Amino acid sequence: MPEFIATGMLPDHYEQLAKTVRDFAQSVVAPVAAKHDEEHSFPYEVVSGMADMGLFGLPFPEEYGGMGGDYFALCLALEELGKVDQSVAITLEAGVSLGAMPVYRFGNDEQKQEWLPLLASGKALGAFGLTEAGGGTDAGATRTTARLEDDGHWVINGSKQFITNSGTDITKLVTVTAVTGDTDGNKEISSILVPVPIEGFTAEPAYNKVGWNASDTHPLSFDDVRVPAENLLGERGRGYANFLRILDEGRIAIAALSVGSAQGCVDECVKYAKERQAFGAAIGTYQAIAFKIARMEARAHAARTAYYDAAALMLAGKPFKKAASIAKLVASEAAMDNARDATQVFGGYGFMNEYPVARHYRDSKILEIGEGTTEVQLMLIAREAGL
Repeated sequence: MPEFIATGMLPDHYEQLAKTVRDFAQSVVAPVAAKHDEEHSFPYEVVSGMADMGLFGLPFPEEYGGMGGDYFALCLALEELGKVDQSVAITLEAGVSLGAMPVYRFGNDEQKQEWLPLLASGKALGAFGLTEAGGGTDAGATRTTARLEDDGHWVINGSKQFITNSGTDITKLVTVTAVTGDTDGNKEISSILVPVPIEGFTAEPAYNKVGWNASDTHPLSFDDVRVPAENLLGERGRGYANFLRILDEGRIAIAALSVGSAQGCVDECVKYAKERQAFGAAIGTYQAIAFKIARMEARAHAARTAYYDAAALMLAGKPFKKAASIAKLVASEAAMDNARDATQVFGGYGFMNEYPVARHYRDSKILEIGEGTTEVQLMLIAREAGL
């Protein structure tokens, strides 16, 4: 396991990456975050900047147009972006770990050559169509179907919901899970690549969400969508199992994003507590405020250590499912708890959307739900512990 997990000191190449993204987040993302949040507008100019930096290609080999880095590098970038704007961070996370990673993990060479350079460039986004109205946590309840016809095409019918990056002007791929058959009464679920736009595919009107307002999220409809048989991703019938692996990895990324939000709340509170005066002194001099911020810092630190540990296990090729669930659980709760405490530190100002802590308060709740709810993480941890 990498030594920096124990020491907390990042190797130079990781530290330089984190600093570069931190500078970008502060100089490019932060100034427009409130505007995009208020307008519910997708930050194309920010995404273009991230693409130019190579962030969408961080964990992919250079032969596929990537930066030759690893998943931990992606997590560091997500943490820095998450400090100032979760919408931007989740756009990167979903574009890489949900949009491009399935192709990299399970695609054949032809599929990788066709899609990875485009997705790794950040000039196009991919989306991951798993969740349905009757099957969120219960992904095995998939009702979307794909029928293989004699002319060598899959015909897809059904719907998906809560799909990130699915309706932007640069969305070019949606990987969809669908029932492709039945084995002994059990659904055969496979994954199929759907290039978009395509006849029969509709990204329905975007959701009006509580938070992540600058993130693109739509319900999707498939009405006799026809794609070639060779668009099957991975083995037929392995779609559900393969995406469980993708979700395990994604939980580490969401943990990193959550740590960014938790730390962002700490940073805002420290700055505010030094400036805000009450009863003749800066409020940070009072233990009620200082101790609250100290607990926030402790939560962020513990959550960061948890996702570092999970990422190290993953990169070492060791079992990481339990560590990923622990990281996601601890970090998402830290983000939500810190957002709540930060709002309290800011008082009435914390309830005003012009302040970043208010946006964190609205944004953070979904971290306890997306890519596996808190209850799912507890179930997985208990199962891995032998219960």
